Amino acid sequence: MHKTIRPREILRRRKRRLAAVTLTLLLSVAAYLVYWWLANREWVATDDAFVTGHLITLKAQTEGTVVEILAENTQRVRQGQVLVRLDGVRAQLDFEKAQAELGETVRRLEKLTAGIQTLRQRIAARQAALNQVRHDLDRYLAAFRDGAASEQQVQNARDKIQELEAAIKEAEAEKTGIEAEVGGVDIDQHPSVEKAKSKLRQAYLEYKRRHIVAPASGYVAKRRAEVGDQIKPGAPLLVIVPLDDLWIEANFLENQIAGIRPGQPAEIRVDAYGDRLVYHGRVQGINPGTGSPFALLPTDNATGNFIHIAERVPVRIGLDPEELRKNPLQPGLSTLTRIRTSEKGDALLASHTETASAAYRTGIYEHELDDVEKRILDIVSANRFNVR
Repeated sequence: MHKTIRPREILRRRKRRLAAVTLTLLLSVAAYLVYWWLANREWVATDDAFVTGHLITLKAQTEGTVVEILAENTQRVRQGQVLVRLDGVRAQLDFEKAQAELGETVRRLEKLTAGIQTLRQRIAARQAALNQVRHDLDRYLAAFRDGAASEQQVQNARDKIQELEAAIKEAEAEKTGIEAEVGGVDIDQHPSVEKAKSKLRQAYLEYKRRHIVAPASGYVAKRRAEVGDQIKPGAPLLVIVPLDDLWIEANFLENQIAGIRPGQPAEIRVDAYGDRLVYHGRVQGINPGTGSPFALLPTDNATGNFIHIAERVPVRIGLDPEELRKNPLQPGLSTLTRIRTSEKGDALLASHTETASAAYRTGIYEHELDDVEKRILDIVSANRFNVR
């Protein structure tokens, strides 16, 4: 027996199902709106956000061959620790040559100074001889008038006077030339000596910097140096990453940044830890431009080939140092970052970034020349005649 089809019953069932689906959709939308109103209304979020920090590239400052590597990837190193050693044969030879040149320069100037004294004595002797010949000429002239002296004697005396006067002028010119070269300053501060000192300091730096040290504390990454490599100045050797000074660079769409201000609080969830761990931070500043103007090949919209694309503006967010110590992060990790824009914050162009951390300065190069200064004094003293 076949069941009778009742169109009205089918229509009622369809209406009930449609009403149920509609009600479900309305309830879902209402629930989302309530959730957004309570949880997300005061926030702007982006998943285009990454952990970043200082990547300190350690480069060679002198030429040489790598003979020893004292740090490896993942190891923590301290500021001032020797990480790579270069051979020092060429640098040592240049250092010894510069020491010899400084001594030679001091001795040459000492010799010139002594030559001034010699010329003074020579001038004095010739002046005395000149005075004697002048007296003789006076006597010859008196005797010539009485017929007791010949004209030849008078002429010889006059010629001798001219000869001595010319010799005195020549000696005085030579003395003036030497005084212009060495006079006016002490030998220790003479330009030639200062030039030799500078050359010695440079040679000493080349010799000292064959030991390549860490400018800051951190963890070693991206080591490129290998034993036997011939290194030129400026060649990258490895990277040091201070993991105690990190921040978030969150790239928000340009239609999201209207309410973002420095000083506003932020929440960061890192993909590596999932939703179970939330980092807290504050907006430190907004970059003065999107990525396009700073690209290697900036776009030229004036050509007419224009496609409107929503740009992103980098926003720097500082992390809580205590949270960072408890749960370390690494540069490059992806995050989901949101900022509470309901808080007022500071002026749009304000900046909360600071340069007080150790990653912004180093003192390992301040006293590199301390040892060589004493060496310079010893070389100068050893080659001064008047201190023997």
